[in-house]
Amino acid sequence: MGSNLDATQFGLTRKGLNPGNPLIDIIGFFCGVVSVKKYSSHESSKGSVAQNPWLRQRARVDQVLRHNSADLFSGHKDSMKQFWITLRQMKEQGFYIEVQTYSAIAERLKKGKMDNDVVAFKHFFERMMKDNATDEVAKKVADVVSGSEWSAGIEKELGELKITLSDNFVVRVLKELRICPSKALSFFHWVGQSSGYEHNTITYNAVARILAQADSIGEFWSVIEEMKGAGHELDLDTYIKITRQFQKSKMMEDAVKLYELMMDGPYKPSAQDCSMLLRSISANDKPDLDMVFRVAKKFESAGNTLSKAVYDGIHRSLTSAGSFDEAEKITKVMRNAGYEPDNITYSQLVFGLCKAKRLEEACKVLDEMEANGCVPDIMTWTILIQGHCAANEVDTALVCFAKMIEKGCDADADLLDVLINGFLKQRKIEGAYKLLIEMVNMTRLRPWQATYKNLIENLLGVRKLDEAFALLHLMKKQSYPPYPDPFVQYLSKFGSVEDAAEFFKALSVKEYPSSAAYVHVFKSFFKEGRDSEAKELLYKCPYHIRKLGEISKLFGSTEGKQTAA
Repeated sequence: MGSNLDATQFGLTRKGLNPGNPLIDIIGFFCGVVSVKKYSSHESSKGSVAQNPWLRQRARVDQVLRHNSADLFSGHKDSMKQFWITLRQMKEQGFYIEVQTYSAIAERLKKGKMDNDVVAFKHFFERMMKDNATDEVAKKVADVVSGSEWSAGIEKELGELKITLSDNFVVRVLKELRICPSKALSFFHWVGQSSGYEHNTITYNAVARILAQADSIGEFWSVIEEMKGAGHELDLDTYIKITRQFQKSKMMEDAVKLYELMMDGPYKPSAQDCSMLLRSISANDKPDLDMVFRVAKKFESAGNTLSKAVYDGIHRSLTSAGSFDEAEKITKVMRNAGYEPDNITYSQLVFGLCKAKRLEEACKVLDEMEANGCVPDIMTWTILIQGHCAANEVDTALVCFAKMIEKGCDADADLLDVLINGFLKQRKIEGAYKLLIEMVNMTRLRPWQATYKNLIENLLGVRKLDEAFALLHLMKKQSYPPYPDPFVQYLSKFGSVEDAAEFFKALSVKEYPSSAAYVHVFKSFFKEGRDSEAKELLYKCPYHIRKLGEISKLFGSTEGKQTAA
C-alpha cells in the first residue's frame, strides 16, 4: 500500500521516528503535503484517510513544486480549509515541519497574497516548534524520574535541568510516566512543593487518570481526597476515561464509589453513564445488588427520573442473581412509569431462569411474551436455546429451535454456533456436522469462521476426514481463508497419499496452493517417519512444486540421513 518514502525527505520529522520507517508515507504537502501512517483497514474505516483526498495523493514535494507551482495554494476556500485540516491532523500524529519546509510554504502563501493564512501559518509553526521543544524537555525529565527510585539525587538532577513549570509541561511529563504510576505521583508531589507553582484542576485530572489502576488505587483515592480539599473537581472527560478503565478491569466497587462522588459534585454523569455502569455490574457472575441499588438511588436522588435503560440495568442484575421476585417488582414499577416490558426485559428474565436451571419456566416466558403482544426475537430465542445447551438439554434445545423456525424467526450464525457447541459438548459430532450442512443448504446461512474451525477439529478428532474436507470446501465457497493446520497434523499421522492429494485440491482456489503449504505437509510426513509416502506424494504434485529448490533440499537432506544411517 503506497510507497516506502521517508518522512525526512520532505522536511517533516516525527519524534521517535526511526529513519526509513516503512510505516511512514509522505504525501505532497503543497496542494496536500502531509505525513501519514500506512493505515490498517480498521483505521481507514474511521475516515481520516479515506475521506481526505490530500492524504490519498502520493506526490514528491519537488515534483509538485516543479509541475504544479501555478496551482499551489490557489486560494480556493475549500482547498485552504482542507489545508488547515491536514496541518492539524499532521500535528496530532506527532509530525513537525522543519524550517526549510516552513519557509517554502510561507513563500507560496505570500505569492498567493493570502495574508491572513501567512500570519496564521506563522503562528502555527511557532507553536509547533515550541511544543516540540517542550516535548524534548518533558522526555528528559521523564527519563530522569523513571531511571531509579525517587531520591534526593533525582530531585537534585531535576533542579539542574532548570525546568520552567507550566500546566502543559506537567501534563506532558505525567503522560510520559503513565506506565509508572508511583513515579508519576512522586513527580507530581515534587512539582507541588516547588516554589512558584501550585497544582490546579488540569494537573490533578492528569495525575488521577494515571493513578486509576489496580496497583495504585490507594494513591488514586488519596489524590482525589487531596483534590477535593483543594477545591478542584474531576471533569467529565476524566471521569468517563477512569470509569471505563475501572469497569474494564472489573474494579466495580471503585467504579460505583467514583460514580457516587461525581453525582455529588457539579459535573454529573449522564443517564447513559448510569445505565452503562449498571450493565457492567450485571456482567459479573454474581452481581452485587447493593452496588446496583446504590447507583440507582444516587441517580434518582439527583432529581433524575429512571429511564427504560436504567430500569433494564437494575432488572438485569436481579434476574442474573436469581432474585426473581424483586425483578418482578421492578417490572411492575417500570410499567407504572410508562415502560412496557420488551424483548430486552424478557430476554433478561429468560437468561436468569436458564442460569438458575429453571428451564421450563424460561420456556413459558416466551408464551407470556406473545400473550402480551411482544414477539420473541432472535436474541430471546438464542438465549433460551443456549440455556438448554448449557444444561446439556440439547434435545429440548432442538425442540425450541424447531418451534422458532415454525414461528417464522430465521436462524443466524450466532444461534447456529450455540447449537453446534451444544452438540459438541455432548460429543454428538456427526449430528453437529449434519445440522450445519442442513442449515447452509436450506437457509443459505453463512456460519462463523470459528464455527467451521471448531467443527473441523472435532471431526478430525474422530477420524471423519471426508466430512472435514466437505467443510473445508464450504469455507472456500463462502470466501473464508483455508484452515490447513489440523489437516496437516491429521494427514501426517493417519492420512493416505490420496488423502493428502485431495487436501491440496481442497486448498486450491484459482491456482495451486502456495509452495509453503506443500513444504508444510512434506515436513510433517518426514517428522512422522513416513518417508516413502512423502516420495509417493511428491510424484502426484505439479511439476513446478517437484522442481522447487526448498522441496529438493528437503528430500535431499532426508535421503542423506537415510544413507548415513
